[in-house]
Amino acid sequence: MLSDLLAPLSAEYQIFNLFNYITFRTGGAILTALLISLILGAPFINWLKQRQSEGQPIRDDGPETHFLKKGTPTMGGLLILCSLVISSLLWVPLKNPYLWPVLTIIISFGSIGLVDDWMKLNRNTSNGLSGKRKLIIQLIICIFVSMVFIELSPDELRYSVALPFFKEQILPLGFFYILFSSFVIIGASHSVNLTDGLDGLATVPVMIVASCFVLFSYLSGNINFASYLQISYIPGVGDLATLCGALIGASLGFLWFNAPPAKVFMGDTGSLALGGALGAISVATRHEFVLAIAGGLFVVETISVVLQVASFRLFGKRIFLMAPLHHHFEKKGWAEPTIVIRFWIISVVLALISLSTLKLR
Repeated sequence: MLSDLLAPLSAEYQIFNLFNYITFRTGGAILTALLISLILGAPFINWLKQRQSEGQPIRDDGPETHFLKKGTPTMGGLLILCSLVISSLLWVPLKNPYLWPVLTIIISFGSIGLVDDWMKLNRNTSNGLSGKRKLIIQLIICIFVSMVFIELSPDELRYSVALPFFKEQILPLGFFYILFSSFVIIGASHSVNLTDGLDGLATVPVMIVASCFVLFSYLSGNINFASYLQISYIPGVGDLATLCGALIGASLGFLWFNAPPAKVFMGDTGSLALGGALGAISVATRHEFVLAIAGGLFVVETISVVLQVASFRLFGKRIFLMAPLHHHFEKKGWAEPTIVIRFWIISVVLALISLSTLKLR
């Protein structure tokens, strides 16, 4: 919005030319989302406490240390969504066609998570909206958004996936690409949701992955850089770097209140929306496989749950003491800060590997 209003004034006032630069708008989006989170955070948490007397329900079979967190309010993801959406609308040009499908994923997935969190609080149980209903609703939304991305894509990329580590190599999938891209968005959403089990565990890796996609979005949307690096050029996706910046700022502001001991949990409201945002941005930039590398921590957490369930159903035995994986280490006696910081380190390493795909081609 600001660039739409102020950039045209650059002919008379040179300072407004700054709003033509994605780098400037990205920095502005980070700071704006951060400030909104910090300003609204404390009164918002107090409002949640007044309406959630018992806080987020704790799993009966969870680690014993989690019962110490009883009474901590949930739905903190609303704070993230508010600052993320407002900052994005302020700093991303409203005429950019990629802004609206990504915001559709963020808002709709956040709404699904909000209903899920509300049902858990209302029933005072860790079980909310059924998994089948979530998937059906998300799939319908993702199919629509995927078709929008396909229409916006260059002709050579329609229904195709770009392969990392290869020079301008794409894998045509035909109409199967719609299901593939939907799987990426839904998978990313639920992977972040599964990882969100300890204070700050999911928030920092989300910011790390979003930081990678600030760069991937910017480079993919710049014909000169895309040509030099031999990656697919997609007009318009450069502005998604600004949205990634808003995501980083919103998450950073939330982390201020979510740092141990957490004053609020993001709940499904935040985790489903943040994961969905990363998935949607990876589809828009055609870097779906890069997301799997940069967000490898989320992938491993998800795989641990899949293996645990499959092993128990097939053989009646559990591979891990508890799934997702971070709970396994809790059961082994690792302190929560130790798990969180080591997982952050792993996330940084995976992000660096994903960035290496820009040159290793």
